[in-house]
Amino acid sequence: MLPFDTLLAFFGIAIVLALTPGPDNLFVLMQSALWGRSAGMCVVLGLCTGVLGHTAAVAIGLAAIFATSTYAFTILKLAGAAYLAYLAWQALRARGSPVGAERPTAMAPGALYRRGVIMSLTNPKVLLFFFAFLPQFTSPKPEYGSVGLQTAVLGVIFMVAALLIFSTIAFFSGAFGQLLQRSPTATRWLNRVTGVVFLGLAIRLATASR
Repeated sequence: MLPFDTLLAFFGIAIVLALTPGPDNLFVLMQSALWGRSAGMCVVLGLCTGVLGHTAAVAIGLAAIFATSTYAFTILKLAGAAYLAYLAWQALRARGSPVGAERPTAMAPGALYRRGVIMSLTNPKVLLFFFAFLPQFTSPKPEYGSVGLQTAVLGVIFMVAALLIFSTIAFFSGAFGQLLQRSPTATRWLNRVTGVVFLGLAIRLATASR
């Protein structure tokens, strides 16, 4: 096991990184505002599952393929951009809530969870970040265990940090969204803003380079 001070330092950095505005934060914020806190938490759990997926990819060396192969990187980022564009289209075509309705019918928890997983796993920038970031905290010393095990531990710690921050975002944006959903006009604008945000994320991902 890595030294406690190393793990603590890594956790602190992970908290700061999770707080830094980015696609995942915006994704949680907009989905929570649209569907509520519990729905936002389903998305958060999906994103955190994606973190574990990226960690596993780094541990087994899969990330190296995407770091060296332009073709693999392009395929993954275009798949992610296409998915975000699809979410943007869904949000832009959605109608506002009827007068007096507290909130539209939420998507199934499983569907929201899958959204989070897909959002995370189809972002090659996250995978490459983990590939560059996690090894900086590992050690070849045998008393600390295998590098693969160290990487897995660091990935779990990063997931916990992301869970704390993203859950907080889901809680507050869900409460704010509940107020907005009481107004049909506000609901329409919320859907439009969500669509624009998703479209912007799609364009950003599609034009991303290694």
